[in-house]
Amino acid sequence: MSALRLPRTLRLDPSDTFVFAQAAEPGEWAVTGAFLFFDADPAGLSGKERAAFRSGFVGVTSLGFSTLVVVSEASEAEREAAVAALSRHILERFGAPDLAAARGAAEEEIAVAASLCHLPVGSVVAMHRTAEGGEIRESFRTLHPRAPGADPLHARAFHFVETDDGPEERADLVGLVGGSPGQ
Repeated sequence: MSALRLPRTLRLDPSDTFVFAQAAEPGEWAVTGAFLFFDADPAGLSGKERAAFRSGFVGVTSLGFSTLVVVSEASEAEREAAVAALSRHILERFGAPDLAAARGAAEEEIAVAASLCHLPVGSVVAMHRTAEGGEIRESFRTLHPRAPGADPLHARAFHFVETDDGPEERADLVGLVGGSPGQ
């Protein structure tokens, strides 16, 4: 029997705090969160709402969004706490008729999230959500670190190379903006 695995929100940099109206806290248990958009017109979303629709996993405690999740081991008690937190939100914020209905919906969302975690612990997952034919579709991809010894140039945004091909060029920046040339 394999260990229980669930996705946790992952924040590698502060970008989620700028991209989404509410970012999930790092380390929250997460679900895909498509239920948040069932009544929305995806074509009418803009800005941060559109970003959340397109790529946001949902933290079950904050209902904030995260671009990435990481596959993590979870105890049965942690799974139960995630179900309970999500159940409360579904009941209080989304109008479930009673706690039993809210819990059933939360259990289903957690089961879907767990189904993404057949990957090794530590795997990072990203999502892309679209609306096609009136249905919400989600696709997932796993982000892998570069293998040791892989081409290091592709891991950098910039690479500088020294060359010896001709005379050195100089730019007169002051002269270009109307100052005295040659200074």
